[in-house]
Amino acid sequence: MKTLNDFNFENKKALIRVDFNVPLNDKFEVTDATRIVSAKPTITKILEDGGSCILMSHLGRPKGFQDEFSLKHIAAKVEDILGVNVKFVPDCIGADVEAAAASLEPGEILLLENLRFYKEETAGDVGFAEKLSKLGDIYVNDAFGTAHRAHASTTIVAQFFEGKKCFGSLLAQEIDSIKKVMETGEKPVLAILGGAKVSSKITIIENILDKVDHLIIGGGMAFTFVKAQGGKIGNSICEDDKMELALDILKQAKEKNVQIHIPVDTIAADDFSNDANKQVVDINAIPDGWEGVDAGPKSIKLFHDVVLASKTILWNGPLGVFEMESFANGTIELGNSIAESTKNGAFSLVGGGDSVAAVKQFGFENKVSYVSTGGGAMLESLEGKTLPGIAAILE
Repeated sequence: MKTLNDFNFENKKALIRVDFNVPLNDKFEVTDATRIVSAKPTITKILEDGGSCILMSHLGRPKGFQDEFSLKHIAAKVEDILGVNVKFVPDCIGADVEAAAASLEPGEILLLENLRFYKEETAGDVGFAEKLSKLGDIYVNDAFGTAHRAHASTTIVAQFFEGKKCFGSLLAQEIDSIKKVMETGEKPVLAILGGAKVSSKITIIENILDKVDHLIIGGGMAFTFVKAQGGKIGNSICEDDKMELALDILKQAKEKNVQIHIPVDTIAADDFSNDANKQVVDINAIPDGWEGVDAGPKSIKLFHDVVLASKTILWNGPLGVFEMESFANGTIELGNSIAESTKNGAFSLVGGGDSVAAVKQFGFENKVSYVSTGGGAMLESLEGKTLPGIAAILE
């Protein structure tokens, strides 16, 4: 696996695929710069070697050239975070862009315009990729969030850099972190899967049953398992057509000696609102007209003990409707347990949109080992798929 450390970038131009798809407010100000900050180590290493950086990214889902999706809006923020002057060019291919790249001096940064202004980017067009390839000497992919897409800048462009392509430090870290959970992690290995639907996690569950010792199933998807085993779940969310599958997963886990932990109690609410009436009930005895919206106190204690006994932990999905303050406690307490286990020496990886949002919201970012930056890419990795953006560097 070639990384930045396999190259000296002195007097070289690095063409770097970053993921600067960051949220903007109505004044076009960056509201969460995590992805820009995450790319900094890669860019800094190249500049310190005496190289220059050509940064390419997408932003949003534009239809053609749309000013609101222009990367010019984030150039000042990128400059601020990197502490280096950033030149911006209002296109990503063509003679003007090639001239701007050619005139870059060591230590300088050029930010290209939004790749997705061209439909050829998402189409994985070879001609478009070749035009991008003319801009740099070495190709660096540091965009894990788009590594599951076979786009021109994430995958196709790599074929024009035979022997001169590598992973950036962020992407290398992502690969290592997933490998720790799936292959090399110290046992016992625990996966915590939450969120609303079993259907969105089926392939992950089937792929990780061979790799983990414990599996906590929380959040809305737990009710499908509870109902499948004959429990009464009131008005709780449930995928009736997946109950047979839930029983099959429990059977497979038993055969593979994987312990599955499902909540034993729940915070039930009489309405899906923050101001609803609440009561703690056994998860298999939820009254009609009530729905489970968070993990109960016995479940929190049960999960705490499992987390503290584990040496490698994957967390994907919240335990309740954490967006509502009244139903956030289970997710917060799980975060506290994972933070404590991490402090005691466990390796903890958090990934997937909602878990990452919860970790940031409740201040656990620096209390876990690694927070993944790529939602879809992370999930596809856990499903056992080889991501095209990663394969393109390894070829």
